[in-house]
Amino acid sequence: KLESAAGMIGETVSRNGLHAAQTPQGFPFWPILAAHEKAHRLGKADFTDDAAIAEWAHIPVKIVAGSPDNVKLTWARDISMADQRLSGERLRFPDIRTGNGYDVHAFEPGDHVVLCGVSIPHDKKLAGHSDADVGLHALTDALLATCGAGDIGTHFPPSDPQWKGVASRIFVEHAARLVRARGGRIANADITLICEAPRVGPHREAMTETLSEMLAISRDRISIKATTNEKLGFVGREEGIAAIATASVVFPGDVPE
Repeated sequence: KLESAAGMIGETVSRNGLHAAQTPQGFPFWPILAAHEKAHRLGKADFTDDAAIAEWAHIPVKIVAGSPDNVKLTWARDISMADQRLSGERLRFPDIRTGNGYDVHAFEPGDHVVLCGVSIPHDKKLAGHSDADVGLHALTDALLATCGAGDIGTHFPPSDPQWKGVASRIFVEHAARLVRARGGRIANADITLICEAPRVGPHREAMTETLSEMLAISRDRISIKATTNEKLGFVGREEGIAAIATASVVFPGDVPE
């Protein structure tokens, strides 16, 4: 609308070809600097933005698409509105939850161990009600922790014969389904295996691939590490294997105040 001298609407302007100008605006430095200097010398100060000076100086100005979120700061109220918007954004935090899990299993006579879903030849095996996959048990607890769903023993009690000898991927996939049922997206899984033997390094890639399939996340979101206990404690005496797992999950909504 065009305003009349009496402060009334004087005319409705056609919107065809009209655009709202935003800042910042980009120009070749030397031509726009020369235009500013010339305008200053001539005492011209009625330009609203760089595009107006460029137009006056016959510098071609190309129109490019902008964003309504890029508010042009012209009046004091514009600054106040922008500050309110930014303050609101600063108060919004994504609901990222981290869960930890720990598990340990003792050795007993056998010929292999199962770690992170991979069978590894060894002169012992891990004792347990299921396949005793210490890495996956720790990860199951970590995933369950992100949504406050108890621990592995709550969902798969060792007193229940149906879980005797089963593959521990069943536990991990169950925990992952619970996370997703609550709207969660698994962002990262980190497992540290603590043992003197067997060597984990040669099997790390296979473990990563297996976990990627179980969790339906990319390999770069999975970390599997191994360390010894420097011959200390039950792990150092090669009496068993321990595992620590951490899982990060993004849930919908903001963190409540």
